[in-house]
Amino acid sequence: MPTDLDDWFVREVLPLEAALARFLRRHRQPSDDVADLLQEVYVRIYESAARHRPELVQAFVFAAARNLLIDQARRAQIVSIEAYADLETLDLSSHELTPERHASGHQELRLLQNALEQLPLRCGEVVRLRKIDGMSQREVAEHMGIAEDTVEKQIAKGMRALADALLLKGVVVNMSKLTARIRGKNEQKGGPL
Repeated sequence: MPTDLDDWFVREVLPLEAALARFLRRHRQPSDDVADLLQEVYVRIYESAARHRPELVQAFVFAAARNLLIDQARRAQIVSIEAYADLETLDLSSHELTPERHASGHQELRLLQNALEQLPLRCGEVVRLRKIDGMSQREVAEHMGIAEDTVEKQIAKGMRALADALLLKGVVVNMSKLTARIRGKNEQKGGPL
């Protein structure tokens, strides 16, 4: 008898199979079978979703595939440095821009904005000034009347909190790329987040 998890998997994950198979085919080791890799990714996704379902399914699926490929490369004792480096630097954003990716990007931005709003006031202001407005550490310190050391600590605390909040929602992205995207949106709109 199908469960809610089974329904979710069929509805959200299986439609990504063709793109996932292309991704695995492009980045696998020559000895790996794509069908086996697909099954392993599906097992990982299903087991993880049984504990907590991600909000951004596509990002979660491709992150699971990337992690599987990295795990397999690490297990294979004889791996060329080039192959390993390629896996570590995979840019999942290089896939063609689709309406789903566009919507996913907007959803990631909303999640980041919500996470920013949850930061303590001073920490949130430091992160906004430094990472979104692009002020230097010294400029932020002068603007807020605090020590540069405090700015550094608040940035570390804030970025850690943002990364944790986004990971809980299933977002797996490079924080510097995400803040660059926000900065670009901010400049287009001509105002704050």
